Amino acid sequence: MPRTEVKKIEQNVANMWKLHSDFGVEKEPENVFMAIISNRYALVKGTQMLRDELQLAFNSPSYRHSEHWANLGDGIMECGADLTTPSVLTTCGYTMCGDRICQSLALKRYQTMVAGRFGSMTESGETKPELFFATGGGTDSGPTLAHVTVGHALDARIKDNLYSGNADNFFLCNIDVCTHCGHLDIGSENKADFLGNTYAKVGTIYGLAQESELRDPRPCCGAIVGMITNFNMHNPVHVRLRSDLGEANWNYLAKNDIKADDGSPVKFLIAAAIIAIQGMRNTVDALGPGGELDERGLGHMTAQVQVNNVEGKETLLYCARSTVYGGVIMEQGLGTDATKYQAVMDGHNVRFLYDGKKDFPIVTRTYAMAGAKVAPAPVQQVANEMSAMSVDGSKGKKNKNKQAGQDDSAKPVVAAAVPAVAEAGEAAN
Repeated sequence: MPRTEVKKIEQNVANMWKLHSDFGVEKEPENVFMAIISNRYALVKGTQMLRDELQLAFNSPSYRHSEHWANLGDGIMECGADLTTPSVLTTCGYTMCGDRICQSLALKRYQTMVAGRFGSMTESGETKPELFFATGGGTDSGPTLAHVTVGHALDARIKDNLYSGNADNFFLCNIDVCTHCGHLDIGSENKADFLGNTYAKVGTIYGLAQESELRDPRPCCGAIVGMITNFNMHNPVHVRLRSDLGEANWNYLAKNDIKADDGSPVKFLIAAAIIAIQGMRNTVDALGPGGELDERGLGHMTAQVQVNNVEGKETLLYCARSTVYGGVIMEQGLGTDATKYQAVMDGHNVRFLYDGKKDFPIVTRTYAMAGAKVAPAPVQQVANEMSAMSVDGSKGKKNKNKQAGQDDSAKPVVAAAVPAVAEAGEAAN
């Protein structure tokens, strides 16, 4: 089927990128999740969303012979979706550190609010998102995360039926990459952190967490804090996290005590944000340039930091969002150069500026679609329009050489397939 016949997905991507998102600010989890939900509903607008396993009854006549479903007879087949109606099959994956401090309200709300809407559902009605608990959060392997999340959702026969049913049918892969960082409010007391530094009347220390009023503060995330303060080259977790953080960033954060405008130390929060963003980019590269998604596949990814407070009263730092589709990757949010982060405290919550900015342009990079010489014209047009659009939706000047949150050492992942799009930005960094 010619790629240019698929129109709805392209319009939905364009409409999603017109929605405003606020990055780099500690917020209640529900506020961040609603921003993600609105983006994903924009991507599936005008389609029949397939996430219930029962809707896949079209795929296997073996249901008729299943002892488990025998009492339903042919009724189970009536649950199968009509794929001649524009349809989208969705799945949802999530990563987080296995630290027990993370297994509380924010994760439960995520499973209910986000995964409960876009993750797969069992025949008995339970949500079954892909959940990955890499030590320190982020990703153990972006390519593996992408491969597993797509492969578990898109069986060969299901894909064949989905794609042949209607020219507008597509697959939506949603993945949220999350790290975490402690948030300890000091108040008017003098307290010493785990490094022996004493902070007098400083509002907040990032990198320390107190699970309960009955417990002492501890490093959080311990893996990220340990990787920066006491790197062990024989510890594979330290090696992985340092690789995602980047050598220049590791040296900068290890040698400097980065503080917010009120003196609150924030370097471990910066590290957690960069590791989440890099994990998102690694996975995006596997979905698009790596070939996990085909010409009917759309990826939507986010990077977040769960900020752990006493007794599970978490906030979330929404770091970045990205889509990958049709030879074009779009991204918006904070970046991966630690020297460009500035922290401003609003009470006991942080707002990060990046390169002096609190609003971030939408930026693009391109990749060669497998089996395609050029990206389809509608995708090129959308990318050009979005890259020239400011955050509030008005037309602005193109940033021809760099993307938001990119340092000067950026390299394209794959040679640009669409020259007109490549002008809007080079590779992500």
